[in-house]
Amino acid sequence: MIGLLSGRLVYKSPEYSIIDVNGVGYQVFTSLTSYYSLPEIGETLTINIHTHHREDAIHLFGFVEKSEKELFHYLIGVSGIGPKLALTILSGMPVSQLVTAIMDGDVRRLTNIPGIGKKTADRLLLELKEKVRHITSVLESKERTAKNRIIDDVLSALVNLGYNRAVAKDAVEKMSVHGEENKTVEDLIRESLKVLSR
Repeated sequence: MIGLLSGRLVYKSPEYSIIDVNGVGYQVFTSLTSYYSLPEIGETLTINIHTHHREDAIHLFGFVEKSEKELFHYLIGVSGIGPKLALTILSGMPVSQLVTAIMDGDVRRLTNIPGIGKKTADRLLLELKEKVRHITSVLESKERTAKNRIIDDVLSALVNLGYNRAVAKDAVEKMSVHGEENKTVEDLIRESLKVLSR
């Protein structure tokens, strides 16, 4: 069973991509979420794979993020949901929003996804509500790590500009308090410089 592929992306479309691994081209089906995260054609990538065996075929399903692959496994474990419908569900909204909708019991949001009726949405809630809980913790942890990395980059830039680290840190923390944590490194540097110039 193939669990991971590393190679060169030679073709991509919203339906499937082809990854060249040492001269062998693997056809990999992806959700729209993973499709939009793929690199440009000709670049190398590593992608998480779920190998699905049928009597007449073997299909590979690819996921840029491990959390998406994990949610895919849970989805195909629900009665009436096969791999293609699971990909459609994952294409309907990002993993974090899908997990939140399941945990909140939000039938309306789930039925907005093409191919999901009320019965299927009810089954998803019944069978997955407890299972997906830990995915939220993983996503929150990744978010915190990314946020910390951005703050470190901003601090490093300010110190390189000649500011005292403690003073720079205080300025960056003031930005975070005012809900600036979703901004880019460049935005935060600019905003921090405004605070420091006061």
